Amino acid sequence: MQIISSKNFEKKLSKLSKSVKIKLKEKLRIFMENPSNILLNNHKLHGKYKNYRSINITGDYRIIFEELENNCILLVNINTHSELYVKAKTHIPTLSNAEGYPTQI
Repeated sequence: MQIISSKNFEKKLSKLSKSVKIKLKEKLRIFMENPSNILLNNHKLHGKYKNYRSINITGDYRIIFEELENNCILLVNINTHSELYVKAKTHIPTLSNAEGYPTQI
């Protein structure tokens, strides 16, 4: 599995605390081994985020991602549940508008 990240994801990642980044690394390792691991709560999204999926990083932080061809995952966004879903006014980048990417993780 190859994981790439959008420019938006990288921007949000740079603003996270060290403790959230540590959890992110741990959850991505689990995701690479088994995307269906119950600890991730990997699930389809609806509405504005239709065609995307989400996994839990901490009790409040989530990653939104898109499954691409050739066993490739595009990390689209990372933020708290309320920032992603309640305030959901942010732009959702896709591979076609993720300028300058893919970036391998």
